[in-house]
Amino acid sequence: MTAAPRRSTAALAAYASPTLPLAGLGLPLVVYLPEYYVSELGLSLSVVGTAFLLVRLADIILDPILGGLMDRTRTRWGRFRPWLMASVPLLMAASYALFMAKPGIGPVFLWSWLIVVYIGFSMAVLAQTAWGAVLSSDYQQRSRIYGFWSAGNVVGMILVLLLPPLVAFTLKGDHAAGVQAMGWFIIVLMPLTALLAGAVVGEPPAPSQRHEAGLKQYFDLLKRPTVQKLLIADLLMGLAPGIGGALFFFFFERIKGIPKDQAGILLLVYFVAALAGAPLWPWIAKVTGKHTSLAIAGIMYAVFQVAAVVTPNGVNTFAIAVLVLAGLPYSAAPLLVRSMMADIGDEERLNSGVDRTGLLYAIVNGTVKLGFALAIGVFLVLEKLGFDPKIPSAQGDTALIVLYTVVPAALGVLVSVIIVRYPLDARRHAEILAQLEARDAAQANAQASPHDRISDPGPSPSTAR
Repeated sequence: MTAAPRRSTAALAAYASPTLPLAGLGLPLVVYLPEYYVSELGLSLSVVGTAFLLVRLADIILDPILGGLMDRTRTRWGRFRPWLMASVPLLMAASYALFMAKPGIGPVFLWSWLIVVYIGFSMAVLAQTAWGAVLSSDYQQRSRIYGFWSAGNVVGMILVLLLPPLVAFTLKGDHAAGVQAMGWFIIVLMPLTALLAGAVVGEPPAPSQRHEAGLKQYFDLLKRPTVQKLLIADLLMGLAPGIGGALFFFFFERIKGIPKDQAGILLLVYFVAALAGAPLWPWIAKVTGKHTSLAIAGIMYAVFQVAAVVTPNGVNTFAIAVLVLAGLPYSAAPLLVRSMMADIGDEERLNSGVDRTGLLYAIVNGTVKLGFALAIGVFLVLEKLGFDPKIPSAQGDTALIVLYTVVPAALGVLVSVIIVRYPLDARRHAEILAQLEARDAAQANAQASPHDRISDPGPSPSTAR
């Protein structure tokens, strides 16, 4: 098949714009809200850890259902854009409830609104990421598309991280006021950016035929070797920073003696570095291949995550430098894995003749959710190992250090080992596209009228023997 035209920078920026509020929601769900519901709203570590873990695990079941529905959707606006729009009211309502909560709320409140927010979040993220896969069939252009998507995510995280210190500095607000500002950020931007993306960026027409797209097809895709290898790497690469993010404030406040407001600034530095990495990893992928680029990112992350242990206490140049170098690989896995999954979509169309973009990205979303759900579950492990957020102890502090540094670093190394022999590289993808183009041409020729059909006229009389 012929690759789609190169999308303009303005179009890709519009496509990526909904990632601003989605990242503004996703980051607090992992980093801020669990800690906030424990420290400020008075729920226990076990209650919060269990709620975030189980709701996120249950939410994984929703992805193949949504992916199958999206693959079967046929509207004048495409398969994916209508689902993005439908997610907006759910996210606005749930964000208001979760971020504006007051002391005295109980587990039922937390469970109920977590269910709503994750339904809306699943719809929005799956629709947007699957939409990106159909914007181009070119191996390198896909990395560019998801580079914009990844950069938008990081910009969204940076903006939401700026809110608490900005509220504290300008309005003299406390930690709760900063969290509430995050909620308003999501509520205001979600409808605006979804409308912008939907109005500016087109969606190529879906195949006219409808096909089976349910749990059976979802699990059939999971049997593919390329899918398995990519998903394991994605799971581990999501779990590693997920653990680090969940424990970030505990680690820097307890181990490094840095107050929450200053630790928030360090987290901001980390994500500014991640933003710098968004254009870096597509460039490295262009030189080395996507899978090699991801392996490099895993090793780099591991080295500098462990280096956090040896940085001097307090905010200093060495600590900031380590955070910058640890932040650069953050953008690699999200953009490279999604670009590689789009390539698998072409492989699936060649093998089965069916476009299963929605289901493939449901699989990706599922591994990301599983990784972050397990990451939040680290609260339960930390409590079992003797850590108390209010009472320091040598045993609890040691457990915190190991879980924040050593465990994520080991996962980063494992990612590199798994992905380095990934088979669907640029050469193999070019072969797949050539075979798809040849098959499409043959099918078009077979469907053409006899007068228009291109056929082999055979040897001319002058050359026949």
